[in-house]
Amino acid sequence: MLSGKTTLIAHLGYPTEAFKAPLIYNPWFEKHGIDAMVVPMGVKAEDYTLSLRQIFKFSNVRGALVTMPHKVTTIGLADEVSITAKIAGAANALLKRADGTLLADQFDGAGFARGVARKGFKTRGSRILVIGTGGVGSPIAASLAADGAASISLFDVNAASAEGLASRLKTYYPEMEVRLASNDPEGFDLVVNATPLGMNPGDPLPFDVTRLAPSTFVGEVVMKQEITPMLKAAIARGCKVQVGTDMLFEMIPAYLEFFGFGTATPEELRAVAKIAY
Repeated sequence: MLSGKTTLIAHLGYPTEAFKAPLIYNPWFEKHGIDAMVVPMGVKAEDYTLSLRQIFKFSNVRGALVTMPHKVTTIGLADEVSITAKIAGAANALLKRADGTLLADQFDGAGFARGVARKGFKTRGSRILVIGTGGVGSPIAASLAADGAASISLFDVNAASAEGLASRLKTYYPEMEVRLASNDPEGFDLVVNATPLGMNPGDPLPFDVTRLAPSTFVGEVVMKQEITPMLKAAIARGCKVQVGTDMLFEMIPAYLEFFGFGTATPEELRAVAKIAY
């Protein structure tokens, strides 16, 4: 659907060739009779600061999906930044409000958190281990903190990364226990692999799966294959699991709500998506 009244959501990044979001959002808009469209806009890093303000001067642009290489830069260009984005140190969504100001938010972690919740995991009061505190682990930890985790333990081979995330979590969630830990999964209700381990054949497992209790929920972010070696081992231990691609489809309803388009279920989105690999 495209008309003179079409509301636009810019999809900002570079390069644009691999963008999949328009193939998920736009079929859903069309099915529901919503006069809106996600439009890929290739913006190089050196042009982003100037281009962003110009794009949002268009009267029919409501917001933007932000991807690489602009997520970190976006934090400094928005008028207001959500707590989750501040903790993550990056934003992947911008909303133009009625007064023209820009609100930046971060939904990478929301997709993960919504996914485990829909599978029955109770985040509130839980003990969580996040392995990997970079661009994926940080927003996941922030979203789980927002959902009421009692304790979040962090491990990264880059100690400074884990220490930085721990400091930000303590700043915004002083009532929550935040610890620097090893990658030993024993004693946790939820263990998250937010590292790239599992992307390539022969990768070591991110932790010792023999230390998992059957009651532990295990979440994955690697999307190269649905059941990674880590998930296969966790399932064999009797654990409930979440595959990496679930995070993507669970994230989109959060975006839709942010932009004021209502909501959808991941199943609805998968049914209409026109993604081809």
